[in-house]
Amino acid sequence: MEDRDWLIIQALHREKNITRAAQALYMSQPALTSRLQHIEREFDVCIVHRSTKGIRFTPQGEYLAGQAAQLIEHLQRVKNEVQGLFDENMGTLEIGASNYITMYTLPKLLEDFQREYPSVKFRVVTDWSKNIFSLVYNQKIQVGFVSIDYGGCKNMQLLYEEPICIAYYRPFELPDLPRMPRIVYESDYLLKSQLDRWWREHFTEPPEISMRVSKLENCKQMVVHGLGYAILPSRIVRNYRDMYTQNIIGRDGKTVTRKTWMIYNDLKCDLPIVKLFVNFVEKYAF
Repeated sequence: MEDRDWLIIQALHREKNITRAAQALYMSQPALTSRLQHIEREFDVCIVHRSTKGIRFTPQGEYLAGQAAQLIEHLQRVKNEVQGLFDENMGTLEIGASNYITMYTLPKLLEDFQREYPSVKFRVVTDWSKNIFSLVYNQKIQVGFVSIDYGGCKNMQLLYEEPICIAYYRPFELPDLPRMPRIVYESDYLLKSQLDRWWREHFTEPPEISMRVSKLENCKQMVVHGLGYAILPSRIVRNYRDMYTQNIIGRDGKTVTRKTWMIYNDLKCDLPIVKLFVNFVEKYAF
């Protein structure tokens, strides 16, 4: 087995289609098919069943696909560690972040860090905060950025905190909300629970939800175009002068906020570039 054979198995398992897998690997379809047949002969098993609808992995193929993911990840980590042995300013940072942070915070942060350390490379995973915690805990990534505290992480650094606000395209009063069209977006379960609790503390009627969208950015655009109000982190609407906002206040009289943390494992066991990055982020002006 060559390294690229594991990449072929991984691509086939992901795409479930030989043509698309070949395109993803920049190979010709006959070359990929030939290599797949070679792998099947080497293991003396059938890896996939072919049909007009694509391919379906056999149990033996599913096992090999699982092993491929682990071996490719291990090889990448070895390469990163070897790079780090020669130069503490080199290597690949494996970072995970929630969708919100990936969109509004991470690009500028990584740009500034790479300007100072131009040899560094990044591998970024975007997922829910809960899953980022799991990736850091299981050492699948080195540093995570999350908006919800799910606990269980060895190192957790609060980076900034921002109010959560009601945003609408024209002036409004809080008692009017139950009769106004509301736009909601998919969010972490704990954040949704926090907002639901706030609503129950202030209203006896349910909200009039007119739209459900998958992304925070989509929700913001609907509000900007006057299609309803939404409850959003304040920083994403602060540059809209025609937007009317009101921070939401909890029963205790305090502003409800959304926090952003950086999480990571023991830096003594990681690459030098990881420690440089963590120190850089701790001093960064968000």
